[in-house]
Amino acid sequence: MAEIKILTNGPLFVQGDDVTIVDADGTAITPPRRPFALCRCGQSANKPFCDGTHKNIEFDGTCARQDPPAAG
Repeated sequence: MAEIKILTNGPLFVQGDDVTIVDADGTAITPPRRPFALCRCGQSANKPFCDGTHKNIEFDGTCARQDPPAAG
């Protein structure tokens, strides 16, 4: 099972062996290690992975919780 945790003002922390990352062209991307972190600030030099840049730019990753739309 995979778990994705939103870190406060940081990346998405991804745990689990059954996770596949696929880019916009459909190409699989191999994470450098497991678990791994995906960039949310958009400034990483190692996208889509986090390189810690969010700390230097004082990234505000505040998320507003939204419930999914009702089916139908």
